[in-house]
Amino acid sequence: MELQQMRYVVAVAETGGFTRAAERCHVVQSALSHQVARLEKELGARLFDRTSRSVRLTAAGEAFVPVARQALEAAERARAEVAAATGEVRGRLAVGAISTVAAVDLARELGAFRTRCPQVRISLQTEMSDQLIERVRQGALDVAFVGLAPAARTVGVREKELARGELVGVVPSGHPLAEREWTTLARMARETFVDFTAGSAARRQRDDAFRAAGLTSEVAFEVTTVEFLAKLVRAGLGVGMVPEAIASELAGLHIVRVRPAPARTERVVWSGLGPSPAAAAFLAGLGVDTA
Repeated sequence: MELQQMRYVVAVAETGGFTRAAERCHVVQSALSHQVARLEKELGARLFDRTSRSVRLTAAGEAFVPVARQALEAAERARAEVAAATGEVRGRLAVGAISTVAAVDLARELGAFRTRCPQVRISLQTEMSDQLIERVRQGALDVAFVGLAPAARTVGVREKELARGELVGVVPSGHPLAEREWTTLARMARETFVDFTAGSAARRQRDDAFRAAGLTSEVAFEVTTVEFLAKLVRAGLGVGMVPEAIASELAGLHIVRVRPAPARTERVVWSGLGPSPAAAAFLAGLGVDTA
């Protein structure tokens, strides 16, 4: 069993096909398919169900891929640790962030880090908080910036709170609340909402506040990004509640403070096993003590 074979299997699982996996790994498809077949023969089990239209993990594949990711991460970590021992920060820095991150200027911080550590390969992806935390837990991401309710607890990762704030209402022009500076949570409960996906950390911040006040609300439109939320609110399809720190950036919407206001925290999370050398250097630049 070779690391390259593991890398190919993970690529197929993540891209959903052998052609896309080969493109990602910069090899011809036939070579990638041959190596996956060799690994399946060695393991004595098929890792993928292949049809003319799709490629899906088998039960054996579902069991294999998380462990393969860990092995690849361990190998990458070993190379980075050796480089760090010689005074050079190398390897990768895979960062995840919610679309509403406001506690740090992420573009500026990543740019500064690239200047300090030019040998590190940097990547960034945007997702919901729960998915980002899981990807950090699995080792697919090194660092993630997430937004959670103050009482929320994370498992399998380490974290530091970066900021604490409130959610505010955002309404379109011409809405009855557009001329008001503040309103009550009970008044907001009478509106139709555009909100984040049910069950997500972003959604729970508002749901928990409504539940604590004995209120319910109608959510007609579910989204995964604040940009799409703002677009639907501008179209008059509903109202939204977003972090106060980014509400002013949503052009064409009116901000309404709400009492009692749903609270949220922004946190940075990293591996429960400790940060890689690149992640440690990046977090140190943010003033985060990982000791």
